[in-house]
Amino acid sequence: MLIETLGSARDMGRLNQILGVLIRHGFGDSVRRLGLADRLERAGHALRWDHAADLAKLEPPVQLRLALEELGPTFVKLGQILAGRADLFPPEYIAEFEKLHSNVPGLPLDELRPQLREDLGGEPEAVFARFDTEPLAAASIAQVHRAALHDGTEVVVKIRRPGIDRTIEADLRLMGRLAALAESELPALKPYRPQQLVRELAQSLRRELDLASECRNAERIAANMAGLPWIVVPRVYWDFTHARVNVQDHIDGIAGHELAMLDQRGLDRTLLARRGAQAVLKQIVQDGLFHADPHPGNVIYLPDNRIAFIDFGMVGRLSARRREELLQLLMGLVERDPQTVADVLLDWAGDAHSANLSSLETEIETFVDQYHGAPLAELQLGQMLGDVTAILRGHQLGLPSDLALLIKAFITLEGMGRGLDPAFHMADEALPLLKQVVRARYRPKAMATRAWKTLRRALSVAEQLPDDVTRLLRNARRGKVHVGIDIAHLKRVGDQIDRAANRLAMALLIAALIVGSSIVMTVQGGPTLFGLPAFGFLGFAGAFAGALWLLRAIWRSNHGKDLGDD
Repeated sequence: MLIETLGSARDMGRLNQILGVLIRHGFGDSVRRLGLADRLERAGHALRWDHAADLAKLEPPVQLRLALEELGPTFVKLGQILAGRADLFPPEYIAEFEKLHSNVPGLPLDELRPQLREDLGGEPEAVFARFDTEPLAAASIAQVHRAALHDGTEVVVKIRRPGIDRTIEADLRLMGRLAALAESELPALKPYRPQQLVRELAQSLRRELDLASECRNAERIAANMAGLPWIVVPRVYWDFTHARVNVQDHIDGIAGHELAMLDQRGLDRTLLARRGAQAVLKQIVQDGLFHADPHPGNVIYLPDNRIAFIDFGMVGRLSARRREELLQLLMGLVERDPQTVADVLLDWAGDAHSANLSSLETEIETFVDQYHGAPLAELQLGQMLGDVTAILRGHQLGLPSDLALLIKAFITLEGMGRGLDPAFHMADEALPLLKQVVRARYRPKAMATRAWKTLRRALSVAEQLPDDVTRLLRNARRGKVHVGIDIAHLKRVGDQIDRAANRLAMALLIAALIVGSSIVMTVQGGPTLFGLPAFGFLGFAGAFAGALWLLRAIWRSNHGKDLGDD
C-alpha cells in the first residue's frame, strides 16, 4: 500500500503537491513509472496535469530547477547541494542548480515577535537600543534585521522563521522514502545516489536550522585565521544567541559582486585575490575546516585591502587523512604527476566494481599528462579539478560528499579570484603553501609524533589480543561462532531459484492433469461435455492453459522480460 511505502496519511497532502509539481514540470513519466500517480488517483487525490505539455517544451535542467523552486526551501536547498556535485551531474544541470536562490519576502515583525520574545527574554525594542522592523535580507529559513546594542555597536540579528523546522522535517521524511522508492524502481537513477543525497541534505539543513551552530563555526574559523590580520570574521554576541536567533557584528563594506567600487575606493584587486585565496587554502589544507560557500554574496571587501567572510551556515570539514590525500592530489596536479593523481582518485572512488579501472586510470593519466611542461601560470586548478570529476562521472563514480563540497569551494574561489584579477592563478598561490605543509609534515618532530601514535595503537591492539583470542576460543567451544557471508545479488539468485521451482511445480501439475485426464477418458458413464467425459475434458483444458502459461513465462525469461509472472 502507498501509505506503507511512503509513510502515514499526514504526508499524503504534501506528497500530492510534490507529485503535482513534478508532473507539471515534465516529470510525469517518472512519476508513472514509480507507480505513484495511479495509486494516488485511485485513492481520490487529483493530480494536476494542466500546463504539463507547455512546460515539457523546456530543457530538462530548466524544468528541474523550476520544480525545485516551486517546491520550497527544502528542495531549493537540495538544488544548492546538487550544484556542488559535478561528479554526478553534467555542466548544464550544475549551471541551473547554481541559479537557485532562496530569497523570499520577509515576514512581518509581528509574526516573529512571540518567538523573539521567548528567545531574547524580552521585546526586541527593549533588548536592543535600536531594532529595524524591516528586514535587511530574507531567505526561506531565516531573515536578518539590523539593530544596535546599548553601547552603540551595530549588529545584525538573524531570526529563524517560525515553524520552518517542522516543514523541513516533514519534507525530509517524505524525500527519504521517495529516494528509496526511486532507487528500487528506477535503476537509471542509481548512479545519482538519491538516498545518499537526501542524507547529505538532511545533515546540511539540520545544521543550518541551528543558528548557534553557525556562530560556533564562525568562531572556530576566526581563531584559525588569527595569524592573517587582513581576514575579518564577525564577532558573535552569545548573550543573545540561541538555536533560533543569533546576533553578530554588522560588517559595512563593499559587497563581493560590486567590483567596480573597488577601484573607486582605491583597493588593490590583485592583493585581494591573493589574500582571499591564501585564507581559504589555509582553511582547507592546514585547518580542515573551511567556508564551503565563498561566493561573492558571502564576501565583503574592507579598507586596507581586508576581506570579511560572513554566513558560516555551510562549512566543510576534512579529517587529517583527507587533508593528506588532498595534499597528494594537489601536488600531483600542480607538478603534473599523473600516477599520483590516479592513485588518489581511485582511492576516493571507493569500491569501483562497476568501473573499468584500467580504462579509468589510463584516462586520468592522459588528462594530467597533457599539462606536462606547461608553465605553472597557465594551470587553472579549479578547472582541472572540475575536469577530473567529469572523468569520474563518465565512469559513474561519485566522490565522498566532503570532497565534492571541497571541489565546489575551489572552483568558486578560483572564479572569484579571476573576477578580481584576470591574471590570477590558483596554482601560483597553492604551490608555496603545499610545499610548506609537506615540509612541516616531514620535520623530525612531526614524524616522531606520528610514529609514537602508531606505536601506541599497535601496543593497544597487542594488549587486547589475548583477551580477544580467549573470547573467540570460548565461543568456539560453545558452538557460538557465527560466520557472516555477504554474497552480492543473493536476492536475485533466490528469485531465480524461486521462479524455477514454480515452473517445475507447474510442469508436474500439468503432467498429473494429463495422466489423470487420460485415465478418466477411459471410464464409462458420468457427466459429459461435447460428447466427452466432463472431468477428463476439463483436466485436458487445464493442462493446456497451464502449458501456455509455462511457455509464455519461459519465453519472457529468455528475452529478459520476465517480470515475475510466476
